[in-house]
Parts: sequence; C-alpha cells; structure tokens
Amino acid sequence: MGNELSSELPEDWATVDMVNRYTFCPRLSHLMYVEGRWEENVHTLAGKDIHRRVDRMPNLLPEASSPSQEEIDASQGDEPPVIARSVSLGCPELGLMGKLDLVSVDPEGGEAIPVETKKSRVPNTPERSYPPERNQLMAQGLLLRAHGYTCNHGYIFYAGSRLRVRVEFTAELEKETRDVISAVREGRAATALPPPLEDSPKCWGCSLNGICLPDETNELTEEANRIASEAQMEHGHEPVSPAADHGSDPRRLYPARDSATPLYVQEQGARVGKTSERLEIHKGEEKLGEARIREVSQLVLMGNVQVSAQAIHLLMEKEIPIIHLSTGGWFHGISHGQGIRNAYNRSAQYAAATNQERCMTFAKEVVRAKIANQRVLLQRNGSGPDADSALATLTYLHRDFGNRTFPTLYELLGHEGQAAAAYFSAFSTLIKTGELGDFHFTQRNRRPPKDPVNALLSYCYALLAKECSVALMGEGLDPWWGFYHQPRHGRPALALDLMEPFRPIIADSVVITAINTGMVKPRDFLTNGNSCALQPKGKKAILAAWEQRLDQLHTHPFFGYRCSWRTTLKVQARLLARWLRGDIPSFTCPVVR
Repeated sequence: MGNELSSELPEDWATVDMVNRYTFCPRLSHLMYVEGRWEENVHTLAGKDIHRRVDRMPNLLPEASSPSQEEIDASQGDEPPVIARSVSLGCPELGLMGKLDLVSVDPEGGEAIPVETKKSRVPNTPERSYPPERNQLMAQGLLLRAHGYTCNHGYIFYAGSRLRVRVEFTAELEKETRDVISAVREGRAATALPPPLEDSPKCWGCSLNGICLPDETNELTEEANRIASEAQMEHGHEPVSPAADHGSDPRRLYPARDSATPLYVQEQGARVGKTSERLEIHKGEEKLGEARIREVSQLVLMGNVQVSAQAIHLLMEKEIPIIHLSTGGWFHGISHGQGIRNAYNRSAQYAAATNQERCMTFAKEVVRAKIANQRVLLQRNGSGPDADSALATLTYLHRDFGNRTFPTLYELLGHEGQAAAAYFSAFSTLIKTGELGDFHFTQRNRRPPKDPVNALLSYCYALLAKECSVALMGEGLDPWWGFYHQPRHGRPALALDLMEPFRPIIADSVVITAINTGMVKPRDFLTNGNSCALQPKGKKAILAAWEQRLDQLHTHPFFGYRCSWRTTLKVQARLLARWLRGDIPSFTCPVVR
C-alpha cells in the first residue's frame, strides 16, 4: 500500500499505511508523515509496481447485512464472493482512514476478508509475517468492522512467493493495533524526531536511511556523551550519563555518490526546453545536447541562457533546482519547487539566529575546521620557507583556538583573518606548473579578481556557494540567514557559513589541480586593465575539474566510510538541521587528515 497521506486527511487522523510505518520505525513515520520527507529506492519502486493494477480499479463494497436463514437456504451456497479492489474507508471514531488493496465479501455470511499485497517473499518467522504487516491488516479489519462487516481474519499476499498467509484478528493483535493508532495520532502533532534505531537491519532497505542518518546520529550523540563524561570525571564527579559504545562504526546506508549530476549550460543565447522526460538545449536551429530528467540533479544556467516554462514546471515538479549564475560565475539565486513542506527546520534556524551563544558555538566550529583544513592543504602540497612560516602560524592559531574565548563574532573574524593571511601568503607554493610567471599569486583579491589564480578562486567559491545553497534548501533551511556571516541583502549568509571549512579542501584543491595538471592554460584568461576573467573554454575545463572533485570518493573524516564530496556537503547540511532541531547535541565540521 502506498503513501495515503493527502491534504484532505484530518490533522489528528491516522491511515493504515501510517500504522505499518510506525510499527516498523517511529522515526520513519515521523519523517514521512509529519515532515513530508520521501525518497524512492528499488524496494519502494517495486512496491508501487505491484500496487499499480490495484490502484487503477477502485470498487465499492456491497452493503453490509446479515442474510436471513431463508435467503441462505435459497442461495444453496452457489453465490460467489464479491471482490472489491482499492476500497477507501474511514472511521471518525477510530480516527483512521485507509485504502484497502482487496476485500472479499461473502454474500451468504456477510463476512469481509481484507487481503494486503506485499512485493516480498513469505518471511521465515513463526507467524510467517512481520508485525508491521499484521498491524496494517488488523487496522483494515477495524475499518471493515466499523462499517458493519464481520471480520475475523485477513490475508497477506506475498507476490514474491505467490502465496497467501492467513492472519487471525485476535484480541491481542487488536489491542496492539489500537495502541499504534493512538500513538500515530499523537505523533502527528509532535515536532521532535523520535530517536533512531540502533544498529538495526531494518535500516538497510529503508528508502529514508540517507535522510534519517541513524548511525551518524547515534555516533554523534555517543561522542557528545563521552566528552561530557570525561569532563565530569576530570572535575572529580561521577558521570551522570555514561557514554554508550556499541562497538561498531557507522554504516553508510545511502549511496556513496549521486546517480544524477548538475547540467551546466553556458552557451550564450542557448535555450533549454523539454520533450517528455528529457531536457533539450538548442541555439537557434542547432541542438547542442540533451539529458534525461532522472540524470539531472541541478540545471545551472550561466549568463544569457533561457529556459522554457514547460521545462521550469517539469523541474519544479521533480524538485530539481534551477541555479542562476552570471556569465562570470557570480551566484544570483535559485528557482525551485515547494521543497520541504514543513517549517520546523526553518523555525529552529531563526530561533538559533537570535541566540548569541548558539551562533558563537556554531561559528567557532566553522572557523576551527577551516583553519585545520587550510593547514592540512599546505602540509600536503606546500614547500619552502614561505610554506613553513605559514604552517607555523596556522598551527599556533589552531592550537590556541581552544584556549581562547571570543566575546564577539568580530573578534572571531579577526582570528580567521590572521589564518587566511598566513594561508594565502604561502598559496603560491602550491602551484607546481612550469608557467609560474603566468599563474603568479601574491595575495587574495576579488571584485574583480586581478590575476588568473584569483579569478579561478572566485569562480570556484561561487560554485561552492551554489552547492551549499542547494544542500541547505534541500533541508528546508534558509540559505540567506546565517549565524557567522551576518544577514545582508543579496548574500547567502548560511551557505557561506556552511562552505567555510570546505573552501580549502574542495574549491582551493580544484584550482591547484586545474593549474598543476594543465587543465587551464594562461590563454584561457582575458586580462583587461585591472581585472582578469575566465574565458568560455577555461570555464568548461574548470567545471570538469569541479565535477571530478565533487564526485571523488573520500573517507569521511568523522564517520569513517567512503562517500563523495557532494554527498558530504548534503550530509553536513542535514546534520546542521538536526543540530538546530536538537536531534544531535553538537555540530561538527569535517577536518581532513
């Protein structure tokens, strides 16, 4: 049975599908039915395929009645049962609504028998079924009883085995199901996420495991408990809540990298349209390219590029953002669909923004991680006296960070500024190309950048701001309202906050790689007076380097599993939302080794 939640469902009602999901995992139920989150996977798609035939044939049940003995005798037992499919029922007393796959009604005895279809095989359990399925079927039985039918048992049809399993509607099963219905109805008004399952095999097949992040949430909670326990013991106190240790690393339950990637359109005068489920790019009568919609994660328009209303509607329906950049790569904004249809994350964001202590806690972690990652990049690739001097300064600033208090964000900005000055003073030592004179770098400058290296840095920082904005909006957060970078008209402050620790390890790394490997050449830049701009051929090369970097697998610094950098950005935005909501006790930024 698919997701039955609709805008017409009363706010305090449950559905039989919710009963199934809640029994399986209360956190999954909350994400789906309170926060409106959903992702498809192979299991959900297969389930939809199984139910497609049922949902196409809605029927009405015959009137519930108890036939007289004369009517039974006259029928001589030859009347076949009435089969009804895709039957919608509701009951105000139960506060329950549902669409039943199939109901067999005996016209002689008046008994109705629900049949629920599952795509899987018959499980190897004593009951030959699982609790979520039995509760879901019992909820259907309660609806049938509420409409006057006798209903003492039902069947689960396992399509994988082509077998039906009988489920008796016992008093114990009825009580358990009624309790679940009550819990679902109460939970629909909750704003706090239920705790995740611990090392559960259920998480492997769950389509929302990448949104739920059960192991990551438990790991961060355990780490915070461990730190708090050690701090209490240092002061001679017994820890109030000893840190739990499950003895296993977090599992990567979601794909290491996305199957869909951004589609960049930078040909000036081009037009993006759509044909069926495909995007097509034309310039005049010439077709420049096409992409299937399921292979596109973003449509990035750079400069004078148009997009048809039909394409916009399709992209918004599929929740695929349209990114608007200037010809030079400046980030203008995003067009997107409705996105997450609840305001809990954004409400928590605005509340945190008014809390100076939380803003400072977040900002200190961002700056700490950024300085650490700048130091690592210099350690890996820098050489010579300038690099040694910069490393000494960064090491001091990083070690001194934990010992200092920053009464205001301005003092923290000063600390970050010292680190940035030291880092960029040795940035030229990272450039190994023989054409160093053409890629000479002395200091960071922008608006406009005055040399090729600064032009590349500005371009990649704009791309990183775009990626972070998309990741934040995917979690229902406002990219324009930050905690470290103060809100200012036209500045995506929270996106800038999120990207700070990733500047050295993503954007700067792309620039160094593109220069040192010859992906960009001096001829790819246009210098005019006191400014320098990247030409179209150079933009194409740097975009290729950018996508290679974001798609590159790495070991997550905290969780220890392999994933791409784009996935890491999405996970970081998700963890930020969870910290704001109180689902995890602290916010930690990745630091590479």
